[in-house]
Amino acid sequence: MKCSRSTFFVSCAMTVMSCAIAGRAQNAMPVRQSFDIQVPWIPAPVVIAGQQQLVYELHLTNFAADSLELNQIDVLNSTSGTVVRRFQGGELASMVGRFDHSIGATDKLVIPPGVRAVVYLSLPIEFPDGSEQALIHRIEFEVLSKTRERAVAKGGAFKIRKESRQSLGPPLRDGPWVAIYNASWELGHRRVPYAVQGSVHIPGRFAIDWMKVDKNGRYFDNNGSKVSDWYGYGADVLAVTDSIVAAARDSIAEQSTVVEGEPRVPLEFASGNYIALDLGDGRYAFYEHLKPGSIRVNTGDHVRRGSVIGQLGYTGQSTGPHLHFHVSDNNSPLDAEGLPYGLQKFRLLGAYLSPATFGQALPWTPIGVGIDSGRRDELPAPFAVVEFPKD
Repeated sequence: MKCSRSTFFVSCAMTVMSCAIAGRAQNAMPVRQSFDIQVPWIPAPVVIAGQQQLVYELHLTNFAADSLELNQIDVLNSTSGTVVRRFQGGELASMVGRFDHSIGATDKLVIPPGVRAVVYLSLPIEFPDGSEQALIHRIEFEVLSKTRERAVAKGGAFKIRKESRQSLGPPLRDGPWVAIYNASWELGHRRVPYAVQGSVHIPGRFAIDWMKVDKNGRYFDNNGSKVSDWYGYGADVLAVTDSIVAAARDSIAEQSTVVEGEPRVPLEFASGNYIALDLGDGRYAFYEHLKPGSIRVNTGDHVRRGSVIGQLGYTGQSTGPHLHFHVSDNNSPLDAEGLPYGLQKFRLLGAYLSPATFGQALPWTPIGVGIDSGRRDELPAPFAVVEFPKD
């Protein structure tokens, strides 16, 4: 069979094109399964000890057939590509939560197929020109197949919310009160997600447990076995702003002695006797572990800022008498996202040098000479010792 000249040229052209396509295929970047990267709750800035920060979570789910080992996480400005913050090594390992691991596990950076890890982030943030900022995350990891292979994935992009931060009055009077919280505690409020209504939330993202102490750092008289020995027990709890009572529960009994270790109670009763105030704009303030018979308000009541609404107690899941306080976006103790807020005015007295020194019969350290003790529209640092206005 004879081929025409045109047929010959078409055949050659197709061969050349086929070779070019094959060449491009050989040079193509490999495509692999890796992480699904999500930021379920978009953060707004919070001011803690005078520094503006973003506090949020990065969820990483391994969809690869092999285990993936985290090496580094970069938070990038998605417009300029500059690195806002880099996390690696021991610091990165300390930020990772794994629900398939026991508390204190040391191999949290190796994520098996099908497993979700939650990275708890906190980073300073500024808005120098007043404009919005958008962030994205670059994940560097190794594929643990027969041979280790380094790889990179990007995701979890979001625009920082620039909403106004609510400034609240004090939930208690006088002091000294210790702001007990720690972002690194594996079972602290900051790191306890709840999935109770089909989606996961962290209601206590900005929760503080308030406990009263004396100048020597003690928080009870005698041996502390009786709840009445604790300095904060029975203290008046105050409405933080003019608001409406969204919920109130005063039906849970209280033990007269403090149980060694944290008593386990059903999840629905973990907050003990509590009050929720509707602050407006989809925000709710929660006061938990209140004293039985002390709640002075009912659902639907209007309360004024500074009015007494209950008393500090020892109900629900609690290691000892204290006031748990947080703000969230739903009238539910657990099915809600914890929201940032500020305390309008308090006086900084000092701090514990580390969480480990609290409760060890060691005094807290007063602030240095010449340091301004007045604080406005912010949250105290972890284990800061503060005093609230009397009125």
